[in-house]
Amino acid sequence: MAKHGKRYLKIEKDVESKVYDLGEAIRFLKAHKTAKFDETAELAIRLGVDTKKTDQTVRGTVGLPHGTGKTVRVLVFAAGTAADAARAAGADHVGNEDMIEKVKNGWTEFDIAIATPDAMKEVRKLGKVLGPRGLMPNPKTGTVTDDTASAVRASKAGRVEFRMDRNGNCQVPFGKLSFDEPKLIENVTAVIGAIRATRPAATKGIFIKRCTLSSTMGVGLRVDVRD
Repeated sequence: MAKHGKRYLKIEKDVESKVYDLGEAIRFLKAHKTAKFDETAELAIRLGVDTKKTDQTVRGTVGLPHGTGKTVRVLVFAAGTAADAARAAGADHVGNEDMIEKVKNGWTEFDIAIATPDAMKEVRKLGKVLGPRGLMPNPKTGTVTDDTASAVRASKAGRVEFRMDRNGNCQVPFGKLSFDEPKLIENVTAVIGAIRATRPAATKGIFIKRCTLSSTMGVGLRVDVRD
């Protein structure tokens, strides 16, 4: 069990055992910072899905209206004109066989990986390195595409990926605590809306069962996002 500092424990006592609205929760987190650095604001959602059924998997991406507040390092596996387009769009690392070999040897100094369909034939072999880190390109998240330029620009602009874990939980960053309250509200509302839009047809009952907002080092606040 993780140990928390005195400041965290003091703030925890101030948390009311109630369900907050988004604005209240964000104001509380901004007013009760626990770290000296600019913490990331995070959303955690518990989904009402049957995790044993593959047709109830939830995964997707969403563009945050005001970005993530983080510098995103993008790697693109591509050759020829697709590689040239990726470089022109601002990709941090671009290559094909050379980059595949580099990643195969354990290099993962990037936040998002994009690949053309042709490159994926070899990139799939990097599953042991990319899979556990959530970095494997996937058509469902727009990271397997011939339009590498658009994918790079979307990633740099603040597109974030969400996917449920084996327990049916999704955890998604939606900005920095230094952002103005309205920007954080717009960002988190966009994430919630995108997750709702991916509701599998086979699910029954309440889809979003529980929603919590927190910061990197802060307490969690349950918020009301009724279906």
